[in-house]
Amino acid sequence: MGPLKNSGYADYLGQNYHNKAKIESNSASIAEICNAEVVNLDIKMRAHKLLEGPITMIDNKTRCFGSNSQIYADYHDDEWGKPIYDDIELFEFLILEGAQAGLNWETILKRREGYRKAFHGFDPVKVASMSDKELDLLRLDASIIRNKLKIYSARKNARVFLGIQKEFGSFAEFLWGFIDYKPTINNWQSKEDVPATSTVSDKLSKELKSRGMSFVGSTIIYAYMQACGLVDDHVRDCWLKI
Repeated sequence: MGPLKNSGYADYLGQNYHNKAKIESNSASIAEICNAEVVNLDIKMRAHKLLEGPITMIDNKTRCFGSNSQIYADYHDDEWGKPIYDDIELFEFLILEGAQAGLNWETILKRREGYRKAFHGFDPVKVASMSDKELDLLRLDASIIRNKLKIYSARKNARVFLGIQKEFGSFAEFLWGFIDYKPTINNWQSKEDVPATSTVSDKLSKELKSRGMSFVGSTIIYAYMQACGLVDDHVRDCWLKI
């Protein structure tokens, strides 16, 4: 995941969540904004900062993000931007990135093990065969984001994922083919320079949507590409910069 670009709404903004009108009319409280599932991401980030108070850094390392949270820093240091070729891991991040839409990534990282348990260790074969009853029960599971559309999209996306595996031999083969099997290493000056989308994420998003996947808009897919190492967006002053 890469922190989603400021401004801009999640791909599913058009849905009528009860607090959307309050947010847009500036009558929502800070807590309501932080808990909203659809909200301008820049507003939400600022609201979280107001609630959290002063930021305490966990160490002296300069990172692209996450230095105020151990779980977030560990993800940045150990996973973000590192190439993934294993289909189970690639499917995991499809679920997690879709779940993140409208929320912050740290929220998803804290629920990662909940997702692993809920979705059978991210085995696409097992997820593809989940029943409506199983999926509906997950709406009672506090260890994941209990959004019906996101939960049901995991099964739908798993079925498309399996179809791609059958067609290409592996999902990794399909995915990495979009960048000629070579990670894109960028050289951004600061995190403000990192884009929210790219021509590749646009093409990949369009292809996945045409095959029937959901929660795979270009912004989500660019974050997915960052998470899976198709693109390395570590900024120049990050301690992990190549």
